[in-house]
Amino acid sequence: MTVTDVSVRHYRGRDPFTGEPIELWVHDGIISRDVVAGAVTVAEDAWLIPGLVDAHNHVGIAPGLGVTIEQARASAYADAKAGTLLIREVGSPLDTHPLDSDPLCPRFIRSGKHIARPKRYLRDYGVDLADPDQLAAEVARQAADGDGWVKIVGDWIDREVGDLAPLWTATQLTAAVTAAHNAGARITAHVFGTAALDELIDAGVDCIEHGTGLRGDHIDKLVEQSIALVPTAIQVENFPSIADGADRFPAYQANMRALYGGARDVFGAAREAGVQMFAGTDAGGFVGHGRIVDEIEAMAALGFGIRDALWRATVAPRRWLGAGLLDDGDRADFLVLDADPIADPSTLRRPASVVSSGQVVE
Repeated sequence: MTVTDVSVRHYRGRDPFTGEPIELWVHDGIISRDVVAGAVTVAEDAWLIPGLVDAHNHVGIAPGLGVTIEQARASAYADAKAGTLLIREVGSPLDTHPLDSDPLCPRFIRSGKHIARPKRYLRDYGVDLADPDQLAAEVARQAADGDGWVKIVGDWIDREVGDLAPLWTATQLTAAVTAAHNAGARITAHVFGTAALDELIDAGVDCIEHGTGLRGDHIDKLVEQSIALVPTAIQVENFPSIADGADRFPAYQANMRALYGGARDVFGAAREAGVQMFAGTDAGGFVGHGRIVDEIEAMAALGFGIRDALWRATVAPRRWLGAGLLDDGDRADFLVLDADPIADPSTLRRPASVVSSGQVVE
């Protein structure tokens, strides 16, 4: 990656969501809405949007194990090049905090390591709790290592059952949610199937990742309790191949295929009910980095339409995560587009500029 450095830049354009004019100045990595002397005007008639948000991403994970910080940096660069300038990193065996000082990397909001049980998640990806009653204590530890989030594995294949099954009891989950909230963190849960959802939702988790097993009553509770959903639509496309590789567990195979077959209806029902839903690619394992526009297009195809899908990958998740937009004093993370992305979504794949922490990445 290379960077073009001009001390002060001036951008003039429009907001594609409102059509209103936008004028901003960038200095020392920060946005100013007031005129800054000596600025060089670099965009006169552009479309300006906040940097894209990948609300489910694993920069510290790649196929296999032993990811180095430089490999993680390369993954982060690939995401930034695609316009992703804010990542909620929901679980990583690698501490990616050293990337925070790199202006070419997106901003990160982390949840520490996945919390699971032995043989109930991908080996060595997270913390394996031999004693599940220690879940609350581990949540408190991971909250201290994260940036306001904790990630638990809500369901995974149980080899004795031969299918997806919950990892935790209702009592353990209630204590875990209380521990997270007492630590000032929010808690999210990986869950593919249906069996784990009642206890997770009743315990008061703040977000569901994937959520392909949601029933109508679950969806109603997500709305009532303001629990978010990150559907990872392009990851769900991998469910059939995941099932194909599990010949020893026919019940699990059938379940994963059924979840895949019903995902579109589940996500459509969640959308119609008004669930908070945000774009997330699940990059790092089966999904490569730099695919946020694929996820936006996949969400648009679920019935959101391109305007709403883009909103859920920019403004909405930034507000949800407490991150800056294009306001005075915000970190200068935005895309400069040569066409209205709502009228011409293809412009998202060829931004005129990606501005990361005030620097133009070329």
